[in-house]
Amino acid sequence: PVVVDWRAPVAEAFYRATGRDPMGLVLRRHFVSRGRELIDIEDELFDLDRLDETYQGHGALVAALEQNRDGQLRDIVATIQGEQDEIIRHELKGTVVVQGGPGTGKTVVALHRAAYLLYTHRFPLEGQGVLVIGPNRLFLRYIERVLPSLGEAGVHLTVLADLLSDLFPDTRVTLVDNPEQAAVKGDPLMVELIREAVRDRERPLREELTVDYGVTRLRLPVAETRRIVKEARRRFRHHNAARRFVETEVFTALAQSHRTRPDPATVAARLEGDAAVRAALEHMWPVLSPHELLRDLFGSAALLRSAATRVVSAEGRMADWRSLRRDRGPDLASYAWSDADVPLLDEAHVLLGPHPDRRREEEIRTYGHIVVDEAQDHTPMALRMIARRSLNGSLTLVGDIAQATSPGAADSWDDVLAHLPTGPVPPDIRELTLSYRIPGPNLRLALRILRQAAPGITPPVAVREKGEQPVIRRVAGPSVLGALGETVRDELARLEGGSLAVIVPASMVSAAHQVLAAAGIEHGTATNASRNVTGRLHPRVTVVPVNLVKGLELDGSIVVEPSLIVAEEPQGLRALYVAMTRSTKRLVVLHSRPLPECLTESTGPEARPGAATAADTEPAAGEI
Repeated sequence: PVVVDWRAPVAEAFYRATGRDPMGLVLRRHFVSRGRELIDIEDELFDLDRLDETYQGHGALVAALEQNRDGQLRDIVATIQGEQDEIIRHELKGTVVVQGGPGTGKTVVALHRAAYLLYTHRFPLEGQGVLVIGPNRLFLRYIERVLPSLGEAGVHLTVLADLLSDLFPDTRVTLVDNPEQAAVKGDPLMVELIREAVRDRERPLREELTVDYGVTRLRLPVAETRRIVKEARRRFRHHNAARRFVETEVFTALAQSHRTRPDPATVAARLEGDAAVRAALEHMWPVLSPHELLRDLFGSAALLRSAATRVVSAEGRMADWRSLRRDRGPDLASYAWSDADVPLLDEAHVLLGPHPDRRREEEIRTYGHIVVDEAQDHTPMALRMIARRSLNGSLTLVGDIAQATSPGAADSWDDVLAHLPTGPVPPDIRELTLSYRIPGPNLRLALRILRQAAPGITPPVAVREKGEQPVIRRVAGPSVLGALGETVRDELARLEGGSLAVIVPASMVSAAHQVLAAAGIEHGTATNASRNVTGRLHPRVTVVPVNLVKGLELDGSIVVEPSLIVAEEPQGLRALYVAMTRSTKRLVVLHSRPLPECLTESTGPEARPGAATAADTEPAAGEI
């Protein structure tokens, strides 16, 4: 036998061959192992009457899908399917968009694609770099083992906030915006608002500057400062780069106001420490960091109004700028920023340019290929930030429009692509249609929500048609949390060593944690003040707010109070759809409030019998 790398061209037939197009293969053999023990061998003969056209290696695939999860994503080299392999081996040039419903493997496909591209295009990608952008740090820790297991340890995994911290290490991203603020900050009109805010810091003096110079006085007329500002704007693309020019022009004008016309350099040497001169320069053209610019902008209603009144879109003037107003705080070091502020700081950095003393440290790094997971949730401003990191327009975007839940999220892939580089070839949009993770009964229940949350999206099809029925339990009492401890213990016993997520509305995270702690149930809690969460999934039980659970998969999940999830989240039904599609085995819905209509038995004939509630077949489980 000859052993080859799964990424080698000769291995392509193993993943792509079908009965209609065997690609020269007579037989495909799968080995199923656990550690060093061989458990099973599965052979597929390439016969049109015997070979499944939909997916290959059914036995090996199902065995992999039914393994218990340990809180981290695994590679799928042994079970890559044909539709996945086509995406993995797609050419490097241009942008590939992977639209896929929950459980279709889009994240792991994107990671395998990164490994494939590094293998196939070692030069130039090893020097240019490959970047993977995830939605939060919890997600990065969930996927961190995949690429090293594929032999690639040099890929940079990050979140947007860390890309900014690479330039400005002291940035504190701990603030949480309300949905209205986040939507405003993600709007592309913010580009113009920030540009106008920079222009407002480039201004002539209000009155003539007079400075003592020996026994005489030097003068800088207002008209001359107006000329200097106009000329600096014309000559320089970046604000900070023009500061030295403005200084030179100011000292030259002061020198020319003296009857002897002294050398401007001599005047500058004598007056550069003069308080009035320094104040005039700071008024006309201050050197600014992005943080200083936005802190000043958000802290001043006058500055916000001045910039916003000049921002005009097709819908009219920017009317919702007031939501950006906040207190300046005692100092810049203690000022907190939100996730939505990160792209704004990056935009301001581009307009201002680097600080004259930190040109190298503040230079934005670009990458030869960028993978963006959950790309549908990035706002136009965030997508602009990502675009700046692209060296040549080579990107892989993965996500699901039906799971777009953040304020300002896209409604179509065209909306996403509009803010990214075009590249040398048109974008290629691919769709993954098979859900490998979710058993049929669970998926059928979740698709009830999809029909209301995103009616135009093609629903995924479950590979595993059979599975345990989802359980919907109504708790008789004022709070659902009274039954949480008992439900968690029961599910852990049923999962026999598997992992369990307790998915709760954001407002219930602390209470759920306290209930499990009081019950003596060892668990983890994935949350903090911002989405840049620092924990990782607990091997057995993790309490996860619904806004952090996207992209994760576990053996079982308990979804708590669906109606509260719908009420609290900006895209409530879509957030519930995400919550209901995390489990590979068991799904329990725990509620005391009335369920959303799409989860009740009165939903209509589209719901298949047995998929809605275990109460139909297990009456004792219907109410606790």
